[in-house]
Amino acid sequence: MDWINAIVQGTLLGGLYALFAAGLSLIFGVMRLVNIAHGDLIVLAAYLGLSVSTVLGIHPLVALALVVPIMAALGYGLQRGILNRTLGDDLLPPLLVTFGLSVILQNGLLEIYSADPQKLQAGAIETASLQLGSLALGYLPLLMFACSVAIIAGLQWMFYRTALGRAFRATSDRQDVAQLMGLNRAHVFGLAMALALAVTAVAGVFLGIRTSFDPSIGGGRLIFGFEAVIIGGLGNIWGTLAGGVVLGISQSIGAEINPGWQVLAGHVVFLAIIALRPRGLFPRMD
Repeated sequence: MDWINAIVQGTLLGGLYALFAAGLSLIFGVMRLVNIAHGDLIVLAAYLGLSVSTVLGIHPLVALALVVPIMAALGYGLQRGILNRTLGDDLLPPLLVTFGLSVILQNGLLEIYSADPQKLQAGAIETASLQLGSLALGYLPLLMFACSVAIIAGLQWMFYRTALGRAFRATSDRQDVAQLMGLNRAHVFGLAMALALAVTAVAGVFLGIRTSFDPSIGGGRLIFGFEAVIIGGLGNIWGTLAGGVVLGISQSIGAEINPGWQVLAGHVVFLAIIALRPRGLFPRMD
């Protein structure tokens, strides 16, 4: 039963990793941009949730009503003001710029909030659980997993059933042709980054509720997001959920064997998968 519990808890944890990965997958799929600052943006969202909930005296999940549009606006402005200028055939400029952004975010958060660990207080939902026989399913992990499924399903629907999704796919496939057809590439890319950071806002607030955080943890969240994207398959939105679940289960089973192996087990499974299937488990078929 301990192994079954580890698999179930790992699956639910995978929902949070899928939220980390969804924004990365979206911006890579639309503009082939690898955002090194993604993990720090997740941490920024957690701190925004902390500030909003503290100043207004509201629940962190209610604070999402403000954190999500703030992060979306930040994403649009960041893309239009800085990142669009770096895009081109050379992958190095956006890597360098987002690395610099990562350093700025870490030091800015350190200056404003200090290095002391913080945590979002969500009340009873943090410890409440649903008892199924000998299994205890926490309401918070269940909520995180349900939100990740809903968000990924929404992104999938948006990509293939809406005009905005068609604009994303057209610009991703042939930017020059999309421009000739009247699409403003800079605006489309700005909307893609806004949407990615809106998802990142949800991930950041859930991270802050689940565990303590400080300005230095962005790198680890970035690695988990990258691993989930690559395990699931580049360009496959549902693959991010599968990748997150595989990573979460690997870590839970590793922790069951030895508590010190939790993170290591996820990395080992990631390496094994890319060795056997370099394009991931469910790559997008072109």
